[in-house]
Amino acid sequence: SQVIVNGEVRGVMRAADYYRYKTQLIPDILAAYNQLAAQNDIIVLEGAGSPAEINLKENDIVNMGMAKMVQAPVLLVGDIDRGGVFAALAGTMLLLEEEEKKMVKGTIINKFRGDVKILEPGLGMLEDIIHIPTLGVVPYLHLDVDDEDSLTERFSRRNTAAAIDIAVIRLPRISNFTDFNPLEYMEQVSVRYVSSPGQLGDADLIILPGTKNTMDDLLWMRQNGLEAAVQKHAAKGKPVLGICGGFQMLGRSIRDPLGVEHGGQINGMGLLPLETEFAGEKTRTRTQGVLDRVDGPLASLSGQPFDGYEIHMGLTGTDRNLVNWKNVYGTYLHGIFDRPETAQALISALMREKGMDPEAVKALDIAAYKQRQYDILADGLRRSLDMDEVYRVVERGL
Repeated sequence: SQVIVNGEVRGVMRAADYYRYKTQLIPDILAAYNQLAAQNDIIVLEGAGSPAEINLKENDIVNMGMAKMVQAPVLLVGDIDRGGVFAALAGTMLLLEEEEKKMVKGTIINKFRGDVKILEPGLGMLEDIIHIPTLGVVPYLHLDVDDEDSLTERFSRRNTAAAIDIAVIRLPRISNFTDFNPLEYMEQVSVRYVSSPGQLGDADLIILPGTKNTMDDLLWMRQNGLEAAVQKHAAKGKPVLGICGGFQMLGRSIRDPLGVEHGGQINGMGLLPLETEFAGEKTRTRTQGVLDRVDGPLASLSGQPFDGYEIHMGLTGTDRNLVNWKNVYGTYLHGIFDRPETAQALISALMREKGMDPEAVKALDIAAYKQRQYDILADGLRRSLDMDEVYRVVERGL
């Protein structure tokens, strides 16, 4: 995997190499933490996996290792929906060091279904075993929020009755797929993730998404026939859109003189008259404005508002936020469709291409929708947890 620290590439490392190397990142981690601490009253450190992975503990920088670095009190959360939550919580405490056990100030049980009174005897027994209070039982809340663990469901989703069919190339190293959430929420729009030429069908739009490794994923497309299928689709005059790494693939060539990814140079798809060269420092910025003027089938995107971000290694020889050559379009903007006006402009353009009523499908205000979902989550937590004790834990620290 590629290791990036503060926007700079530190190299491509195997898991074992990174495991040995990561403790060298502690000064960078603490500098970032201290910067955040100077700007905020409360910082929540979200762990990864289990804090009791004893085989990985020596070089831990994300769970108890991070908590010890900054002397943060810990709340231990167990997912009852997976089963065995009491064993998981008690077993975790058993495997922690004595110093770490003192840092755990409470437990929380998450995703509970049913009558909490049935669970209460177990909560008392758990407290007797681990001598740590349970701060609450959070019910299973049916929320629609981004979930890093729900990719299988997303990739298999399909709306066969939709008026508009969008095919997103399912690259092996796909990233930033939340770019397509606003389109997935539109009732008459099908967003499919495809990994072979036969799955493309007669899509109304093909999107090449972001990727963690542009060159390797382009070579993968070249080998399995997807590149040729995309080129054939474009030759028919049907629209193609590349975002970030997908944008880079659509150009004439990709050069990597510093070995940031694959190293060397490879040909692009040749669908845009642009060339990309990878730099050592990653571009990372939030940006907002209106889309530059384009023509062709998606010309109605011109002048539409956006509020997104860029995060990429390459320089592609243009300062435009949206470019096109005939029916092929490219952009570095993530979140390009988060504004409902822009999502509406895209789908309306595709509807017009098919001779359909461009106003028959309405876009969702994704920002307002997400905020409603997080409000539901916040309300559910407040109702379920002993918030007075949670605040006391924060105020007392260790």
